[in-house]
Amino acid sequence: MARRSRTKTPIAEQKPEVRNSNFNEVCLGYTIEEGQAEAIRCLQCKDAPCIKSCPVMIDIPGFILAIKEGNMQEAAEILSSYTNLPAICGRVCPQEKQCEQVCKLGMAKNFEPVAIGKLERLVADWALENQDFSKLSQSDQPKIGRVAVIGSGPSGLTVAGDLAKLNYEVIVYEALHDSGGVLTYGIPEFRLPKRIVKKEIESIKALGVTIETNVVVGKTITMDELRSEFDACYISVGAGAPNFMGISGTALNGVYSSSEYLTRINLMHSYEFPKYDTPIKRSQQVVVIGGGNVAMDAARCAKRLGAEHVSIVYRRSLEELPARIEEYHHSVEEGIEYHWLTNPIEYIDNGNGDLSGVKCIKMELGESDESGRRSPVPIKNSEFIIEADTVIEAIGQGSNKVLLSTFPELKLTKWGYIEADPKTGETSIPGVFAGGDIVTGAATVILAMGAEKVAAVQIDNYVQEKMKTPVTTKV
Repeated sequence: MARRSRTKTPIAEQKPEVRNSNFNEVCLGYTIEEGQAEAIRCLQCKDAPCIKSCPVMIDIPGFILAIKEGNMQEAAEILSSYTNLPAICGRVCPQEKQCEQVCKLGMAKNFEPVAIGKLERLVADWALENQDFSKLSQSDQPKIGRVAVIGSGPSGLTVAGDLAKLNYEVIVYEALHDSGGVLTYGIPEFRLPKRIVKKEIESIKALGVTIETNVVVGKTITMDELRSEFDACYISVGAGAPNFMGISGTALNGVYSSSEYLTRINLMHSYEFPKYDTPIKRSQQVVVIGGGNVAMDAARCAKRLGAEHVSIVYRRSLEELPARIEEYHHSVEEGIEYHWLTNPIEYIDNGNGDLSGVKCIKMELGESDESGRRSPVPIKNSEFIIEADTVIEAIGQGSNKVLLSTFPELKLTKWGYIEADPKTGETSIPGVFAGGDIVTGAATVILAMGAEKVAAVQIDNYVQEKMKTPVTTKV
């Protein structure tokens, strides 16, 4: 039996000096042989804490054992029975904070956890290349009912796929011209290739799900119309409305929200201009505000678009950085610089309405805030200026108001998100369920999927109960 390595099996990546000028995927993935070498490291724990830490409760030891034994078909079948988007989750799920964090091997002295995410990607990519999704079985039995899903991001796709497997007719309505939600408009090609997103969506459609694009629910069609045509509705429109700090100079030319910047690049392919007809500013000195994955994505995109100098301004320290550590390391390798414990206080006008610099102030960490993190406090007389022709604010997104503004009956939280039962997805209106970022605020793909697998079961229960209730007519 092969000796169990203390470290993860190395995985091929584009070299930093090559990848920082192209949008091709950074991580090249395991070969089957490399995957088997990594699978040998799994202890096959009886209690498997990795399963409990997975939001969709994947049988992780099961699919890893199948890899070890060379049975990729079995591994794919195990994965697909738990998740509808394994190739996506294998790339963007924060395994280091979930399943890999509790891996018993990783808790042993001088041992790294099993590379669960990379193994999930291996199996999922194998399935996308070797399985014919057009032959996925669809029941010949009459449909149980009809469900409308509003939004085709990870939350909506998960619910749609699970309900289709339960033999529902599901129609997904997407406001944009392409499906996938944040998977398409938010995450760059070098982290999540769009061909992977498209293939995963095709596998959902092969289950019988219909996706209609260019439909703005609340404008093109109303919620009242959908509620009259369907047995239940699921709202998953995301939280893509940009937030701004609102400091002086925000209206200057050169100040972007991360939502606009990344949508232009990812959904509208501006990085391939003029092949695609969406232009984007060719910046030289870029400052990105924020410390999450979106900030990393924006900074790394700016570098690939040719900026000479790209820096990230974050008001806390590296220890508090919310972004995935892998993305941080990749960004550093690609030449992104960091200003820690720093906050912008003014955008400077060059006299013609264009941005010429960012005035910042140094910070220090004070007492812990409501989130448990120490609050940053300005240091007096520590102001300095960073030269910049472009600023990208990546400080979070708010709720999408297009649908909500036309559906006032729906109860919202004080933050403007839909109020929904976290255990069931039920809203204040019977038959209307909700989930994903429009309920939780911006969160990870896998957390959205975990909540929505529960919601699909609750929608099924609701419709089944509704079918049992006799219809009464007033005389």
